Amino acid sequence: MKECPFCGFKGDSMAKVVLENEYCIYMQYYNHNLEGKGIIIPKKHRETVFDLSKDEWEATYDMLHEVKRIVDEEFNPDGYNVGWNVGEVGGQSVFHAHLHVTPRYKDEPYAGKGINHWLKSDKNTRNKLRSRK
Repeated sequence: MKECPFCGFKGDSMAKVVLENEYCIYMQYYNHNLEGKGIIIPKKHRETVFDLSKDEWEATYDMLHEVKRIVDEEFNPDGYNVGWNVGEVGGQSVFHAHLHVTPRYKDEPYAGKGINHWLKSDKNTRNKLRSRK
Protein backbone atom coordinates (compact mmCIF):
# COMPACT_ATOMS: atom_id res chain seq x y z
CA MET A 1 0.00 0.00 0.00
CA LYS A 2 1.24 3.48 -0.91
CA GLU A 3 2.21 5.76 2.00
CA CYS A 4 -0.47 8.33 2.83
CA PRO A 5 0.77 11.92 2.33
CA PHE A 6 -1.61 13.25 5.01
CA CYS A 7 -0.91 10.81 7.85
CA GLY A 8 1.37 12.60 10.29
CA PHE A 9 1.63 15.70 8.07
CA LYS A 10 3.73 18.42 9.74
CA GLY A 11 4.31 20.77 6.79
CA ASP A 12 6.46 20.75 3.66
CA SER A 13 7.54 22.98 0.78
CA MET A 14 3.94 23.29 -0.49
CA ALA A 15 1.97 23.83 2.72
CA LYS A 16 2.15 24.66 6.41
CA VAL A 17 0.10 23.55 9.41
CA VAL A 18 -1.72 26.65 10.67
CA LEU A 19 -4.12 25.10 13.23
CA GLU A 20 -4.24 21.86 15.15
CA ASN A 21 -6.58 20.30 17.70
CA GLU A 22 -6.94 16.83 19.19
CA TYR A 23 -8.59 15.39 16.08
CA CYS A 24 -7.51 17.38 13.03
CA ILE A 25 -5.15 19.88 11.45
CA TYR A 26 -5.61 22.77 9.04
CA MET A 27 -3.00 22.83 6.30
CA GLN A 28 -2.73 26.03 4.24
CA TYR A 29 -0.98 26.07 0.87
CA TYR A 30 1.83 28.45 0.00
CA ASN A 31 1.58 30.38 -3.28
CA HIS A 32 -1.77 28.88 -4.33
CA ASN A 33 -3.59 30.66 -7.16
CA LEU A 34 -6.38 31.33 -4.62
CA GLU A 35 -4.76 32.94 -1.58
CA GLY A 36 -5.66 31.28 1.70
CA LYS A 37 -6.64 27.90 0.17
CA GLY A 38 -6.23 25.00 2.56
CA ILE A 39 -7.64 21.72 3.82
CA ILE A 40 -8.77 20.35 7.17
CA ILE A 41 -7.48 16.81 7.67
CA PRO A 42 -8.41 14.29 10.38
CA LYS A 43 -5.29 13.10 12.22
CA LYS A 44 -6.41 9.47 12.10
CA HIS A 45 -6.50 7.89 8.67
CA ARG A 46 -10.10 8.02 7.48
CA GLU A 47 -10.59 7.23 3.81
CA THR A 48 -13.69 9.40 3.33
CA VAL A 49 -15.84 11.88 5.22
CA PHE A 50 -18.31 9.05 5.86
CA ASP A 51 -15.70 7.32 8.05
CA LEU A 52 -15.31 10.21 10.52
CA SER A 53 -16.33 9.74 14.15
CA LYS A 54 -18.74 12.16 15.81
CA ASP A 55 -15.81 13.68 17.72
CA GLU A 56 -13.90 14.19 14.46
CA TRP A 57 -16.96 15.85 12.88
CA GLU A 58 -17.33 18.22 15.81
CA ALA A 59 -13.60 19.06 15.82
CA THR A 60 -13.75 19.72 12.07
CA TYR A 61 -16.78 21.99 12.55
CA ASP A 62 -15.00 23.96 15.27
CA MET A 63 -11.82 24.23 13.22
CA LEU A 64 -13.72 25.35 10.10
CA HIS A 65 -15.04 28.37 11.97
CA GLU A 66 -11.57 29.20 13.28
CA VAL A 67 -10.13 28.82 9.76
CA LYS A 68 -12.72 31.24 8.40
CA ARG A 69 -11.81 33.81 11.05
CA ILE A 70 -8.10 33.52 10.24
CA VAL A 71 -8.55 33.57 6.45
CA ASP A 72 -10.98 36.50 6.65
CA GLU A 73 -8.45 38.48 8.69
CA GLU A 74 -5.46 37.70 6.50
CA PHE A 75 -6.92 37.56 2.98
CA ASN A 76 -10.38 39.22 3.13
CA PRO A 77 -12.05 36.94 0.55
CA ASP A 78 -15.42 37.74 -1.02
CA GLY A 79 -16.80 34.21 -0.59
CA TYR A 80 -15.89 30.55 -0.04
CA ASN A 81 -16.25 27.09 -1.47
CA VAL A 82 -16.13 24.42 1.24
CA GLY A 83 -16.44 20.74 0.45
CA TRP A 84 -15.37 17.12 0.49
CA ASN A 85 -14.55 14.99 -2.55
CA VAL A 86 -15.46 11.32 -2.08
CA GLY A 87 -14.24 8.50 -4.31
CA GLU A 88 -12.39 8.75 -7.58
CA VAL A 89 -15.53 9.75 -9.52
CA GLY A 90 -16.20 12.44 -6.90
CA GLY A 91 -12.76 13.93 -7.51
CA GLN A 92 -10.91 12.46 -4.52
CA SER A 93 -7.24 11.99 -5.42
CA VAL A 94 -5.80 11.43 -1.92
CA PHE A 95 -7.72 8.72 -0.08
CA HIS A 96 -7.46 10.31 3.34
CA ALA A 97 -10.55 12.44 4.04
CA HIS A 98 -9.95 16.19 3.82
CA LEU A 99 -12.23 19.21 3.76
CA HIS A 100 -11.33 21.82 1.14
CA VAL A 101 -11.62 25.41 2.33
CA THR A 102 -11.25 27.65 -0.71
CA PRO A 103 -11.53 31.41 -0.39
CA ARG A 104 -13.07 33.06 -3.46
CA TYR A 105 -12.46 36.53 -4.86
CA LYS A 106 -14.54 38.85 -7.08
CA ASP A 107 -11.68 39.36 -9.53
CA GLU A 108 -11.27 35.63 -10.37
CA PRO A 109 -12.14 34.48 -13.90
CA TYR A 110 -14.59 31.92 -12.38
CA ALA A 111 -16.05 34.19 -9.68
CA GLY A 112 -19.67 33.26 -8.99
CA LYS A 113 -19.24 29.73 -10.34
CA GLY A 114 -19.25 27.10 -7.61
CA ILE A 115 -19.10 23.33 -8.07
CA ASN A 116 -22.79 23.12 -8.99
CA HIS A 117 -22.16 25.34 -12.01
CA TRP A 118 -19.98 22.57 -13.42
CA LEU A 119 -22.13 19.65 -12.22
CA LYS A 120 -25.37 21.10 -13.67
CA SER A 121 -23.77 21.90 -17.01
CA ASP A 122 -25.38 20.30 -20.08
CA LYS A 123 -21.91 18.92 -20.83
CA ASN A 124 -22.19 16.84 -17.62
CA THR A 125 -25.47 15.10 -18.58
CA ARG A 126 -25.25 11.31 -18.30
CA ASN A 127 -26.34 9.08 -21.16
CA LYS A 128 -28.69 7.00 -19.01
CA LEU A 129 -30.17 7.88 -15.64
CA ARG A 130 -30.42 5.17 -12.99
CA SER A 131 -33.84 4.22 -11.69
CA ARG A 132 -34.54 3.68 -7.99
CA LYS A 133 -36.53 0.53 -8.91
